[in-house]
Amino acid sequence: MRPATLADRRSADRQPRRDRGDLVVLGVEAALLLAAVAVGAVLNHRGVGLHADAAPLYATWQPHAGWGTPAAVLVALAVLGPGTRWARTARWGPLLAAGWLAATAWTLALALVDGWSAGFTRRLTVQAEYLHEVPGVTDVPRMLAGFADRILDFQPDSWSTHTAGHPPGALLVFVGLDRVGLGGGTAAALACVLVGATVTVSVPAALRALGAADAARSVLPFLVLLPGAVWVGASADGLFTGVVAAGLALLVVRGPGAALAGGLLLGCALYLSYGFVLVGPLALAALALRPTGRARALLAGAVGVGAVVVAFTLGGFAWWEGYDRVVQRYYQGWAADRPYVYWIWANLAALLLSAGPVLGPAVRRTLLAARAGRWGATADGARAGRWRWSVPADRVRALGPTVALPAAAALAVVAADLSGMSKAEVERIWLPFVVWALVATAHLPAPARRWWLAGQAATALAVNHLLFTVS
Repeated sequence: MRPATLADRRSADRQPRRDRGDLVVLGVEAALLLAAVAVGAVLNHRGVGLHADAAPLYATWQPHAGWGTPAAVLVALAVLGPGTRWARTARWGPLLAAGWLAATAWTLALALVDGWSAGFTRRLTVQAEYLHEVPGVTDVPRMLAGFADRILDFQPDSWSTHTAGHPPGALLVFVGLDRVGLGGGTAAALACVLVGATVTVSVPAALRALGAADAARSVLPFLVLLPGAVWVGASADGLFTGVVAAGLALLVVRGPGAALAGGLLLGCALYLSYGFVLVGPLALAALALRPTGRARALLAGAVGVGAVVVAFTLGGFAWWEGYDRVVQRYYQGWAADRPYVYWIWANLAALLLSAGPVLGPAVRRTLLAARAGRWGATADGARAGRWRWSVPADRVRALGPTVALPAAAALAVVAADLSGMSKAEVERIWLPFVVWALVATAHLPAPARRWWLAGQAATALAVNHLLFTVS
């Protein structure tokens, strides 16, 4: 055994301080959440129009349990025990398949805490949801051509809330399911869960393609026990999350036509939600991290996005016209009452409940990693008159995706928050960014990951058992 060096002793001295730093960040998260709950309760008591009984979440206080409760606990224990160990050594294909199955089981179990009917089959059938409009769509081209004219409220043929608030692609998904014989609330909810769970395939596959295979294995359990699964099952935002993640992954994986397919999916995403224009920073970050073929992938992806935009525009729906009317519709409803000064920071508390308490410490660790890998001139670089990365190239390749992708996700969240178009309900709306922000968990120290993962599971279980969430 070699004697301990000065560097070893310094590293050992720094570790307790770093652990304390994580606990400090956790304390800040707890303070933010408590403040959001307390201020929200006071504002609701005073009659301020938060339109969220359990602010900062769009939910109602309703402690309960269901037959999904033991199933959710069993899934969590399986992932925390053999699952995390197996993730480090399993072959890649079986690992991704198992991750998807576990995420599906976790999401379904959480949904069934509320019961089969209230938590799953009827979740997407209420008046505000897309399924309410499906029977009336008998002519798709005609629907597209007149879609924007029905966005504004207080007219006889106004779209329901969710349909009006999104481009027509979201409605077309459920119309398509109905046309192939998968109509109704059960099929729609199951589609949201099955597609939403694919983030456990897409995100690790993207990381592996970008040279961060070890990070992919570390992040996978956090994607499986995602607290945001409470809203993946069942809301359309779960399906949207899966589509966006798959599109981004296809931009970076190798193979003929992969980037084009990724562009097509991201183009479709633009017609699922207007907010997905903010996926742009994530797409550019992913493309910039590709080891080769960046220009070709960028061109292919742009062609894919453009093809979808042209198709919808020729079909009669102009995205920019729809967005202009959605802004008007947004402030015809609850957004006119919801105070920006509360939601601009309370949204971040809701984000913590969707991403889990690990988010803050993981981001802190990512910032430390980015700082350690800052640009600098080495002795050889100085003599050559060139600037070089001050850490080994293999570490740069592994570090890049786990820094750049969470940073791009954070940029999207900040832009959405400041826009004033995301006042409340962000626990589900921001899910497509949450799954990429959790890539930062790759920087957590290995001995602590199981504890943080347990905190993630506990957060999901607490939210789902104390509150009745609304999609």
